[in-house]
Amino acid sequence: MKEIVCISGKGGTGKTSLTAAFSHLAENKMICDLDVDAPDLHLILKPRIEATEEFYSGNEAIIDPDRCEGCGQCAELCRFGAISQSGEVYEIDPLRCEGCKLCVVMCPEEAIDFPPRHCGQWFRSESRFGSVFHAQLFPGEENSGRLVALLRQEARQAAEKKRYSLVLADGAPGIGCPVIASLSGADLAVIISEPTVSGRHDLERVADLCAYFGMPATVVINKADLNEDACLDIESFCRKRGLDLLGRVPHDQLFVEAMIQEKAVTELEDAALSDRIREIWSAIEIRAGLNEQKTQETITLKEE
Repeated sequence: MKEIVCISGKGGTGKTSLTAAFSHLAENKMICDLDVDAPDLHLILKPRIEATEEFYSGNEAIIDPDRCEGCGQCAELCRFGAISQSGEVYEIDPLRCEGCKLCVVMCPEEAIDFPPRHCGQWFRSESRFGSVFHAQLFPGEENSGRLVALLRQEARQAAEKKRYSLVLADGAPGIGCPVIASLSGADLAVIISEPTVSGRHDLERVADLCAYFGMPATVVINKADLNEDACLDIESFCRKRGLDLLGRVPHDQLFVEAMIQEKAVTELEDAALSDRIREIWSAIEIRAGLNEQKTQETITLKEE
C-alpha cells in the first residue's frame, strides 16, 4: 500500500481543490484530510459521518472551588499568568494554562484537578469518492501533530483491512508539526506551488523539509498562467534540486464554479482542464509506483 500526501508551503495554492480532483480520479483508495486545524476537503466531498471519536491530548488544570481555601499560592507560582482570584477562591484560564502541573503539585489543599484535555474530534465517513478520515481540532487547542498521527494511523489500518492500494492525504499548509506528522513514513509528497513571490519562497521551505526527512517529492504548479517568469523560476529550482515537476495547471474559473457546486473540478464537463489534471495524476501514480502495484493486485485477484 502506498501513501501520497499533498502539501504546500502556504495556504491558498489550491492544494485542497487538486486533492479533491485526485480523489475523484484515484482508484482503490482511502482519503484522509490531515489539515486538522482548518479542514475543508469535506466541503467538496460532502462525507456522511459514520463514526465520531473524541480526541484527548495533554491535561488541563482545574481548581475545585469547594476545596479551594483561597490562599493564592497557585497564582503566585504560575509563570503564565493563568490563575486569578474570583471572589474568595481562584480560577484558571484554560487559554493561558500550559499544563505544566506545578499548581497541582504545590496546592496545599490538593484542590486542583488535572484531567485529560478534550482537544477535538475525528471522524470516519463515506463520500461519493470513497471512505474518508477527517478531524477537527477545537479553536486554540494544541497537539495538532498528535491528532494528525492518530488520523493517519487509523486511515492506514482501515485501508489495509479493506485491501486498498492507496491512502491519499490532503496535508496541512506550512512546515510546522502537522506537516511533519503528515509526511512521516509516507511514500511521496506532492507539493502544490503557485507562481508568486511567496509561493516560490514557501516551495523552497517545504522542499527543504522533505529533503531533511528523506521524503521523495514532486511539484505541481497551480494557477500557472498568472506569471510565466515565476513559473520558469520554479522550474529552474526544481531542476537544481532534483524535484520532479509533474506539470502546470492553469488559473481557471472552473475551480470557483466547482467549489460553488461542491464538486471536484474534474466532475465538471471541461475536457481540456480535466485532461491536464488526469495527466498529472497519472504521473503521480507512476512516480509513487502505483501502476506496478495495480498490475500485481490484478494478477493476485485473478489467481484467487
